[in-house]
Amino acid sequence: MNPIRALVAVEKGASSDAVRTALPAGGVEVVQWLDSASAQQAARDATADLLIVACSAKSGSSISLIDRVTKLAPDRPVVVLQLDGADSNGFMQQVFAAGADDLVALPETPERIRHALQKAIARKRGATLAHGEEPASLICVLGPKGGTGKTVTACNLSVALAKQGQRVCLVDLDLHFGDVGLGLRLTPERTIYDLARAGGTLDAGKVDDYLTDHESGLRALLAPIRPDHAGAVLPDFIGEVLALLRSMTDFVVVDTPAGFTGEVITAVDSSTDICVVGMLDAFSLKDTKLGLETLDRMGYDRSSIRIVLNRADSHVGISKDDVAAILERVPDVLVPSQRDIPRTVTQGTPIVSAQPKSTGARAFRSLADLYMSTPALSAETNGSSPAPARRRRALLRGA
Repeated sequence: MNPIRALVAVEKGASSDAVRTALPAGGVEVVQWLDSASAQQAARDATADLLIVACSAKSGSSISLIDRVTKLAPDRPVVVLQLDGADSNGFMQQVFAAGADDLVALPETPERIRHALQKAIARKRGATLAHGEEPASLICVLGPKGGTGKTVTACNLSVALAKQGQRVCLVDLDLHFGDVGLGLRLTPERTIYDLARAGGTLDAGKVDDYLTDHESGLRALLAPIRPDHAGAVLPDFIGEVLALLRSMTDFVVVDTPAGFTGEVITAVDSSTDICVVGMLDAFSLKDTKLGLETLDRMGYDRSSIRIVLNRADSHVGISKDDVAAILERVPDVLVPSQRDIPRTVTQGTPIVSAQPKSTGARAFRSLADLYMSTPALSAETNGSSPAPARRRRALLRGA
């Protein structure tokens, strides 16, 4: 995944060599090495994700440095690496009182250090969001008919966005038979079911612990590994998780099951954008049209809906004009009928990575470009009416 970009201030009693040894190789990119004098000026550096203060528990100057930096740049996460490992005169309490977001006492594994840094960034972004920062785009990938290529589209779109340097989370909401883990060759050690069963307060740091890293840089919240676990993941819980993920990333992409189940409607209500996926055959086009009509009934703004047509060059006797007439609009992205597209996802490497110069890869990158050029809207201001909860109840009743 993309490395964390860090400013590192090395206080008296610490050494840059010890910090280099402690930080995860490839997981953290040091933007600048600093001392106390330069740390305050560099704290506003927009290219860095956070400030690491490396110090000894006997260093009184580090407390004043943390206090000054957090006042000067309140949106900058600060994590302390305590190199001597032992507390001294309530050092930990002083660090947090000064405004640090976390403290890691060494020795510690690089993986745990990386998670501590990620959680500090996620928590700070969540706090900033609460004070008015625009949340991330949430793209709900829909396909009223099964087998149209929703998961293929969601995986390729997410990887394409990640390859453009975006922080992306892909959520698998096919709670019974989700295949995102298979499509990205990820081991589902922790899933959305485990998160739902964990109990306690739900916050950005906790959600972060249940995300799985992918080599492209995206992170995934995977579906339950057993169909009977799906019932533990309720729509209201999904809504909370999606809201938190929007505070932690640049893009949230949600892969959904066929139809308009409770979890799908929650994802639609939470979304800023819809990506409807269909195929070039009469049955799929009919169901895609019905899906668009259902979104109309939900009051969803059609300008926020993109249509992806898979196997768009198949010779089935349906012309592009026929497609436009049936759907009452021209699809935004035409994905060719290329055998390697489903094959590469089955192998765990989406085509945008496996064959980046192919026509299929170019099609999915063009979809990512559409979302890169569109600013995020809040889920409440995308033109949806009536209110989300009312839309949800009406559709669940079959109104």
